[in-house]
This record gives sequence, structure tokens and C-alpha cells, in this order.
Amino acid sequence: MSQAPTIRPVDPVAFVIFGASGDLTKRKLIPALYNLACSNLLPQGFAVMGFSLIEMTDESFRSQMLEWVKNSGEVIKFDQKIWDDFALRLHYIIADFEKPEGYQRLKERLTQLDDRFGCGGNRLFYCATPPSFYGTIATALGENGLTDMAETKAWNRIIIEKPFGINLQSAIDLNTTIHKKFKEEQIYRIDHYLGKETVQNIMAFRFANSIIEPIWNRRYIDHVQITAAESLGVEHRGKYYEEAGCLRDMFQNHLLQLMALIAMDPPVHYDGRSVRDRKADVLRAIVPIDPEKLGEVAVRGQYGPGEIDGANVVGYRQEDGVAPNSYTETFVALKLMVDNWRWADVPFYLRSGKRMPSRMAEISIQFKRVPHMFFNMTNHDQIEPNVLTIRIQPDEGISLKVGAKVPGPEMHIQQVKMEFSYGESFGSHPATAYETLLLDAMLGDPTLFNRSDAVEHSWEVLAPVLGTWEATRSFTHFPNYDAGTWGPAAADALLEKDGRAWRNG
Repeated sequence: MSQAPTIRPVDPVAFVIFGASGDLTKRKLIPALYNLACSNLLPQGFAVMGFSLIEMTDESFRSQMLEWVKNSGEVIKFDQKIWDDFALRLHYIIADFEKPEGYQRLKERLTQLDDRFGCGGNRLFYCATPPSFYGTIATALGENGLTDMAETKAWNRIIIEKPFGINLQSAIDLNTTIHKKFKEEQIYRIDHYLGKETVQNIMAFRFANSIIEPIWNRRYIDHVQITAAESLGVEHRGKYYEEAGCLRDMFQNHLLQLMALIAMDPPVHYDGRSVRDRKADVLRAIVPIDPEKLGEVAVRGQYGPGEIDGANVVGYRQEDGVAPNSYTETFVALKLMVDNWRWADVPFYLRSGKRMPSRMAEISIQFKRVPHMFFNMTNHDQIEPNVLTIRIQPDEGISLKVGAKVPGPEMHIQQVKMEFSYGESFGSHPATAYETLLLDAMLGDPTLFNRSDAVEHSWEVLAPVLGTWEATRSFTHFPNYDAGTWGPAAADALLEKDGRAWRNG
């Protein structure tokens, strides 16, 4: 089974999933909870209540979840005995998110679960629904007495999936709505990238090694690249993607969060407040993008037909749920600058795209070239800048590229890698992102979750890009890159004009 954290939640809890019939519940949430059960990390008093409009009983809900767990790539080994105990804790209610009677039935069922499983009145609400229901659910929970813990010592928390809003104003409005029923410390805005072991290791790597932090600044680092590439297309998410696009889907949350972790100053403590304060500092320090000069720092693209792993694939406009004349971007590259002492004049290049040659998420920190090369170089020598690469997926690890002497009587330099791999070093599978994040939410640890100010700062960074692109959709020449390539030529030009190049796998 996966290697999960070793802290078992002390408090019992009833875990309520709104949208329990959806893909997120089947593919991620229930497998993650089952993995936690396998690692003996769920509290003794624990139960799950699914909430959705799809017709199901407790028994049919359990049967459906069993099939998904058995076939999940995130479940390392299926244990029937553990499942039998876990399944008894799975329950389901047929209800409408927008109607109060469903919440009243939920209240009654939760009281029954408290009596049966000893959940202690604690509630963890998970919004695994379309984003349009987040505010509705939070409001209904408050109005139907499911958030009032004044007379008890019980707690309740709410987990909100991404995307949190579609722009700055909608994020502000959603924060305002949820804050009417939940305090900020009760709100857990989830970003599954932050639950990945390799992402968490960024802080360990930076702040637990004395040789790293002294060179982590503008004096030694030339630039930073953050790439999240997918070989898949939009698959069955065409309708959603038409509304979101790559910028909203990947940048406002995942990529800007990775940038904040790379660029943040050392926190005072490893806790929710200190870490999130330092991340927010980075987002506030990003130089505002000038809409008049957007073409100098931003590139968008959309994939056309092409070839992936020897197979022909259709273009974005031919995907199910996509308009035949769609101007939605499936690729984005941005150049961002941070206006502070540590990072002045160091560019951060961020990119993400679909239907690229391979699935890859990594951060590459390229250091400055040596100031003087005194070796007698030939065409066979490889003199390149040192590059530190943090691989987030699929092969989690860290590598450092350095120059070394080739064996022989003469001095020749060749680039070699110093390599660290999670699988080879620890000999086990790291916990999935959702295991880590769900466990943290049960423990009441918000460190890896987004705070309201960080969400709004992220939207502020992207607002000029969103506004300009939405105003010029019909003038975009799409598609502008073939499936199976690394994006449009303009993305390469974005770095070439700075004398740099993308690292492509």
C-alpha cells in the first residue's frame, strides 16, 4: 500500500461528500480514504455520507465504490477484510444541493452516524461538485443548522475544490459568501498539486540543507522554468474546458502555487500561518502584467490534429463538447518577474499545455554560467550552466546537472547528473496527494491549503491576461500547434529573445 503520513487523527469525524456520484469521488476521494484505512490512519469514529441526486442506496453506493477501488491505479493492494469494514461506513442520501429538505435529511442521518460510529458531531464537508454550487452548499449548510457548533465542542470544516472562481471578482464574491457561514480557519481550498510528495519536498530541500539556501537568489540563479505538460487531450472534459481554458485550469492554482513555493522566503515555523504568509508575499510581489505589452510576456495556443506515440489524434476543435470554431486556449506560456530583493531581474517562465509529447511536471532552476572558463575547450566539451530539476511527475525525484572531467589524459568536460529518485531511495510508493490533503483536513492542518488572500492575489496576477485574451478571442489564429509538439513557435520565441530555451523533457 502507499506510504502515508504516520499521524493518526485523534478526533472522530463524519465525512460528507457533496457530488458523491461524480468522477472525483470515484477516482480520487474514496480510493484515498481506503488507502488511509489500509494504513490505519482513519480515526476509530469515522463514517462517509454521500450526497447527490443520482438514485442509489447505501448498498449500491458501496458496490459502485468497490469497483472503482479495485480498479484504481492509486490503490496499491486490495484487501477484502479492510474493505468490508470500510464499506460499512459508506452511506448515501439522495438530495438536491439547492433544496432545504435534503439538508434536513442529512442532519438526521448524521445524527444516526454519530450514534452508530461515534463521530462526535464533527463534520468535514467536501464540495466535489461543479463550482457553481460551492456558495449554494456553504449557505445551505449554515441555514439548515449544520454549521452551528456553539453549544458543543464539535468542529466542522469545508473543503472547496478548484477552480475557486473564474476571475478576481467571482473569487472575492465566493469568499464573501462562504465567510458568512464559515470562518477562514474552517475553509480548506484544496489544490491537489500541493499534496504531492515532491511538491512538499521543495520546502524540505530548500530549508533543510544549508548548502542550498545561500545560493537561492538572484546572484546565482539565472532563471526558473515551471512546466506542466500533458500528452492527453481534454478527454471527456470538453464542456468544462470550453468554459475554463488552460489559464484558469492550471495557472491560477497549480503553477502559481509552485512558483510561490520556489520563490518564498523561509517561514518562521512550518505551520499554516507562517508558510501561507510567505507564499502570499511572493504573489503580492509579482510585477503586474501590462496589457499593452501582453505579447512580450504571454503566449496562448490550441492544439490541432497530430500524432502522439505513433497514433493519430484529433485537434481540440474536434473533441466532444468543443465548439468547431472554439478560441479556448489549451496551451499557455507566461514570463513573470518578482519585485523583491531575492528575485530582482530573475525571470520565471511558466507553461502548461495539452497534447504535448509527454506527460511531465517539473521545475528547473538554471544557475548562472561560471564567470571565467580557463580550460582549453574543444568541440567535444560540454560547458553548460548547472541545472537543478525537481520532477513532480511521473518519475518523482531531483537531479542536478554538473560538469565533470571525462576520464583520460586530457582535460575534457562532460555534463553528468547527480540523481535522487523517490522510488529508489525510499523503496515505497508515496502517499497520493488526496491521502495527504484529506488527512491534513481531518487533523485541522491548513498548511497545504490555499488561503483567501492567496487565491485573490493569484487572480490579480492573471486578470490582465484574462481580460485581454477574452476581448480578442475572435482574432486568435487557432489551432497554432500540432498535437505531439511542445506548443506554438511563439512560446519558443518568448525565451529565445532572452537568450534562453525551454527544457523539453
